[in-house]
Amino acid sequence: MTPRPLGPSIDPTPRPLPARTVLRGQSVVLEPLHRRHAEELWQAAQQDPAAHESWDYMGYGPFPSAEAMTAFVATFASTHDPMAWAVRPVATGAVSGWLTLMDIQPAHAAIEIGHIWFAPRMQRTRAATEAMFLLLRLAADDLGYRRLVWKCNALNAPSLRAAKRLGFTYEGTLRAHYVIKARLRDTAFLSIVGDEWPPCRDALLAWLDTANFAPDGTARRGLAEIRASMVS
Repeated sequence: MTPRPLGPSIDPTPRPLPARTVLRGQSVVLEPLHRRHAEELWQAAQQDPAAHESWDYMGYGPFPSAEAMTAFVATFASTHDPMAWAVRPVATGAVSGWLTLMDIQPAHAAIEIGHIWFAPRMQRTRAATEAMFLLLRLAADDLGYRRLVWKCNALNAPSLRAAKRLGFTYEGTLRAHYVIKARLRDTAFLSIVGDEWPPCRDALLAWLDTANFAPDGTARRGLAEIRASMVS
């Protein structure tokens, strides 16, 4: 009898849980989210005309008052899954968003990066890319997770572009998956698994390198160009 396929053997040792620690990059510092960040976050949410739209695909927000945001941040900062960090770009010194590690599955070595909210002034910046990179590197390199997950509203084109830019591969869409703000949501799933992470990491490190940025702060080479050059 031909043996049935069972999948590859792997190290089944559970991975460590993430710790609430400060993560420092060249252009950004990630601080474990705390109630004291609420005022800066409120200000970040008010200073852009497009700030209201930045909440369109989130399960919460926009917040009607500073008090409402403070109450949310206080609760959000107290959870272990998701575990949230406040994002402080070095260039401004002001907290301008948050992001989390979530759906943490130590036994399966799987973890998700999610709840990403960046104020419009921080979106599509070096600091934004490095903030996501720091959490991915923590999960994959420091903690040894082999499956990195990104999921988002299937209609959220900017989120899908961001995930694919970082190196995530589209896996599929769960239809009628959630109800968010009284609207039905299809959820797109993407992942980086196993040996896919090192080339993603190396491309990100090359893009984030100071030599890749002109004096005005613009990147000399895009991530896609860098990734292509590493393959060729």
